Amino acid sequence: MRVVEAVESVEIPEEIEADVDGRVITVKGEKGILTRDFSHAPVSILLDGDRVKIQTSWPRKREAALVGTVRSHIQNMITGVAKGFTYKLKIVFSHFPISVKIREKTAAIENFTGERSPRFARIMGDTRVTVKGEDVIVQGIDIEDVSQTAANIQRATKVKNKDPRVFLDGIYVYEKHEGMEE
Repeated sequence: MRVVEAVESVEIPEEIEADVDGRVITVKGEKGILTRDFSHAPVSILLDGDRVKIQTSWPRKREAALVGTVRSHIQNMITGVAKGFTYKLKIVFSHFPISVKIREKTAAIENFTGERSPRFARIMGDTRVTVKGEDVIVQGIDIEDVSQTAANIQRATKVKNKDPRVFLDGIYVYEKHEGMEE
């Protein structure tokens, strides 16, 4: 038997403002503003007091799952504008010291396994990247931009044509948490 309706809701804290225009949701908080368009998803998004309701009628399995996915995205937006997100990466090397330099929207990774030319990783959106000793700290309010930037930096130091169990040099994510450090 098929479910008649799939409904999920997200509670909006008092210090956060949310605005829904069709399937476009805007969330404003202490850290900034995030806007996301869910027009690709066959769901309806309604603002009901201090809750955002996501629902769909007569859903198939895929549409029912999409309700939960949209709910998670909205929850991440609320967490982002309230606290922010931080990913920490560790610079690991055995022989050649790796240096990371931030230039506008790219991170330049120099001297990776003794290479002459630097490797570059793209910094997404309004993400802030800082280098403190052996740590690279990626912070921002949009979890997708923060996680993609961290993944770009980690992927830029992928060891090719060598055994990755032996050549462990690289930059690796070792901590993820909500909240931004100053």
